Amino acid sequence: MNYRYSRRYAGKLQAVIFDWAGTVVDFGSFAPTQVLIDALGGFGVEIHMAEARVPMGLAKWDHIRALGDMPQVAARWQAKYGRAMSDGDVDAVYEAFMPLQVAKVGQYSQMIPGALDAIAALRAQGIRIGSCSGYPRVVMDTLVAIAADRGYSPDCAIATDDLAAGGRPGPWMALENVIRLGVGDVAACVKVDDTVPGIAEGLAAGMWTVGLSASGNEVGLTHEEWVALSPIEQAKRRAPAVEKLYAAGAHFVVDSIADLPGVIAEINARLAKGERP
Repeated sequence: MNYRYSRRYAGKLQAVIFDWAGTVVDFGSFAPTQVLIDALGGFGVEIHMAEARVPMGLAKWDHIRALGDMPQVAARWQAKYGRAMSDGDVDAVYEAFMPLQVAKVGQYSQMIPGALDAIAALRAQGIRIGSCSGYPRVVMDTLVAIAADRGYSPDCAIATDDLAAGGRPGPWMALENVIRLGVGDVAACVKVDDTVPGIAEGLAAGMWTVGLSASGNEVGLTHEEWVALSPIEQAKRRAPAVEKLYAAGAHFVVDSIADLPGVIAEINARLAKGERP
């Protein structure tokens, strides 16, 4: 006799797993990008902000490698050094990048407006707060301490070099949060991120995904610059970010973490109907 076991999770959300820069801290995601610009500038190779943002969400070594593979950046490196950027060169840039990132991460990592209230609302519902990042552990330890002083202490913080399997766009950091937070079903988790690799991470882990358009890498403005725009200008800047995040597979896209509680309510309603990510 053949038996088939079927189980469909219909409870409420148990955990939300946040990215860091552009999601909970650092409106516009400037800490990773500007420091990469500074690091490559130290090697005499100019990188523009728009270029630095293209691989955002990847582990930082992979981010540098991806920049070096971009045709326009590769041409500048070739012109400077007479050869293509090697993995050894990536190692050297990464070694220069690391102390700069540790020194400067706090300068950019103010809490995004509405983040603390949104997280408090989640905790009031019994939702656990996880996190992961493209930052390596040495940067994460610095950032976690800074964020704690500013009122944010997630229940779990996974860095991109914590796991042998690697980082985004794979599911491993998100799934490590599931393990450490003791969540019983990935369908009870939401991954919140401002980048395409971060959305891919959540989808690969079998989670609900929420993309953040205005606060993150895709729009790339400070909070002051964003709120200074007219509604028409905001709509123009938001639209391509929303399209890109939905194209990556995000289940929902909102401006910032401040808009998350309403999304959480909608996901809970869909779970109650037996829907899965």
